[in-house]
Amino acid sequence: MTVQIFCAATQYAAATVTAALRAGLFGTRAGNRRILLVSDTSAAPEVGVPLDRMSGFDALRGEFDEVRSWNETIRPHHPAGWSPRAQDAVLWERSLRLAWDLGDERVEIACESIQANPSRAIATIFADSPVDVYADGLMSYGPTRNHLPLPLSSRVRRLIHLDLVPGLRPLLLAEYGVAPVAVPDAEFRAVLAGIGAAAETGGQRSTALLLGQYLSALELITRDEEEELHLRMLRGAAALGHRTVTFKPHPSAPADSTRALEELAAELDVSLHVLRAPVLAETLYERARPELVVGCFSTAMITAAAFYGIPAARVGTELLLERIAPYQNSNRVPLTLVDALVPEVGDRERAGRPVDLTADVGALVRAVGYCMQSQAHPGLREEAAALLASLPRERLTRWFKRRRLAALSLPGAPEPVRGAALRSNPVVRKVARRLR
Repeated sequence: MTVQIFCAATQYAAATVTAALRAGLFGTRAGNRRILLVSDTSAAPEVGVPLDRMSGFDALRGEFDEVRSWNETIRPHHPAGWSPRAQDAVLWERSLRLAWDLGDERVEIACESIQANPSRAIATIFADSPVDVYADGLMSYGPTRNHLPLPLSSRVRRLIHLDLVPGLRPLLLAEYGVAPVAVPDAEFRAVLAGIGAAAETGGQRSTALLLGQYLSALELITRDEEEELHLRMLRGAAALGHRTVTFKPHPSAPADSTRALEELAAELDVSLHVLRAPVLAETLYERARPELVVGCFSTAMITAAAFYGIPAARVGTELLLERIAPYQNSNRVPLTLVDALVPEVGDRERAGRPVDLTADVGALVRAVGYCMQSQAHPGLREEAAALLASLPRERLTRWFKRRRLAALSLPGAPEPVRGAALRSNPVVRKVARRLR
């Protein structure tokens, strides 16, 4: 008997791993004991709805022999901030084997975001277990955020991901020689269909779906700026002729965050439905079949285009590309992909039409990935330099920071300021006098 532990923090992650199981990517059910280990990494998990109690979870439950809570296991520690001390890892393994009745059976781990907790903590505890990583949407196309120590990186066998952008090869874990394996589209859609059939979505049918991401919680923009993004989504949908609109706020967003949106809907004579149920946006694609999806850079926008052919439109990517910091931020590649592929909601010609995902964005993603983690991908330097040299200025400054290009000595970097010119600058001389 082999014990397979599948770690999931979101319903999207659980749906992805369920599709992989049904596609046979983890072997047959016989001889394997499958445990779904759920966790809630939000700021206040005590007031949230656990993954295994979300609407639609019954459609996933049958693939697992047991469902256990990581939050309950390590209480009162928070899953996102706790990891065992190195000297305590063996004690934790013995404790979990006893608590979960694992005995001396072989353990395999499948987790998301291996560079961060709780996945990193679980991989540390079961230090002899092989690890499969399954990727969280568009994040798979970006480089690995943090360096993995050799004992851990050598245990990672595969990167299991959704083929959201056909032909684009993931950069995640590529520096460690980890092979990417795509989950079949048909299996993932079948899982989403099952969740949609079991989920309670309120029954409101709308022609446009607006996706909130709660970006102010990530300190990328302010609350006021985020509210304005939501208003732009609604204005754009109304301008395209949509009069029945559903807004799906982020589960962690405050309850009063939709007040201004509701007031604007009344002014525009738009029927607005706010969906607060903790369900996947993709369940609405199955049940409600919207004619337009509007968001900032959510993976759900690309899912709509890739798996359902639903037109998608973006709002605010230019602001986020300017604000997101540091350049190595893991959200940069998803943000860049949406900005490059999805039309802006104000683009009347393209916004209401299916998104063209066949556009060649591979060179762009690899160049951004190199600028994010140049030491991990030195082989991408020449290709990145060639792309930067060919980009028009407005595109280059939109996707690449000139200070980052200067640090890497790449085309597009600002010219260095000569010492004599700097010393003769009257402002610099005035500041120097004051300092003296």
